[in-house]
Amino acid sequence: MPTFSLPSVLAAHIGGIRSVATTGTTVDGAIDALVDQYPQLAPRLRDAAGAPYPFVTFYLNDEDVRLVGGFAAAVSDGDEVTIVPAVAGG
Repeated sequence: MPTFSLPSVLAAHIGGIRSVATTGTTVDGAIDALVDQYPQLAPRLRDAAGAPYPFVTFYLNDEDVRLVGGFAAAVSDGDEVTIVPAVAGG
């Protein structure tokens, strides 16, 4: 089972949970499983068409998913997907 590591800004929407184990064989499938568990995260991860926001970066075992196959990248038991939303401000 892949596990998602969530930053505090996202964890705040699901009761402070920072780590969530999901199912799925690809990054996309694991994200689907995550938002099935926690639908309130859906609009913070992907747009209405299901495409990833350009300002939210996903890492698979510390590698940017865009460099290892994108959302189609395979995931397996023990893999960690880290979500890093962009933060702006002064």
